[in-house]
Amino acid sequence: MSLYRDTGVVLRVHKLGEADRIITLLTRRHGKVRAVAKGVRRTTSRFGARLEPFGHVDVQLYTGRTLDVITQVETVDAFALPIVGDYQRYTAASAIAETADRLTAEEGEPVLKLYLLVVGALRALADGHRDASLVLDAFLLRSMAFAGWSPAITECARCGRRGPHAAFNIPAGGSLCQDCRVPGSVHPAPEALVLLHALLHGDWDTAEASAPTIRRDVSGLVAAHLQWHLERQLRSLPFVERRAREAPIADTLGSDTNSGETEVSSAAQGTRSRDSAHGATGA
Repeated sequence: MSLYRDTGVVLRVHKLGEADRIITLLTRRHGKVRAVAKGVRRTTSRFGARLEPFGHVDVQLYTGRTLDVITQVETVDAFALPIVGDYQRYTAASAIAETADRLTAEEGEPVLKLYLLVVGALRALADGHRDASLVLDAFLLRSMAFAGWSPAITECARCGRRGPHAAFNIPAGGSLCQDCRVPGSVHPAPEALVLLHALLHGDWDTAEASAPTIRRDVSGLVAAHLQWHLERQLRSLPFVERRAREAPIADTLGSDTNSGETEVSSAAQGTRSRDSAHGATGA
């Protein structure tokens, strides 16, 4: 029996048998780990309450033939307690956990940067000092940068010409200059590009000074960009509470064609943008 320890965040849990659970963890040194926690659904379990989603834990496991088995758990940060009591923070945390799960297809591969992003985002949500929607969008942008999908914001996605540029196209990779603009591009307000850049680079003073309508537009762009690259919809995104929604995103962005408006607005509202072609999978 090979024992090992690691710290990790609980991304999701599944029932197994009558009293067990399969726990999906994103760990510091071993990447994504799926392990069995035996007997945790019993009221007499010693550590069942510590293995709930969003928990930051120190775990001891031993290597099994198919799934590893959790033998000991200690709480590092009790993120779940303040998060689950607030709907906006809970739905944002659910989207963060699902995104991290989707971005780590290979189990056992270290993804230290993504792990640190998840821990930082959950800590910010648990503290409650920053707007949950901004925290989520900052995480999504930075996790896309980790995956190599960061949208072009200050330069043209095709020719690299310095911007800012007026057009933005999800399939093309972000901002487009006048010469590279393609049909279906949308035209976000200049303040939206400023907010995108601030969230990606951690400029919270600029981010928190943004208007609610700009935040809503940026949320739509970020969601559309992420789901385009994932080629599936995140199940948790439609439930994320985005406050200060005065109008559909297409009313403020403008578009070269109607298809461009549909592309961004559907992602902002959580509708299936590409599931008809690829099929959604459950979290």
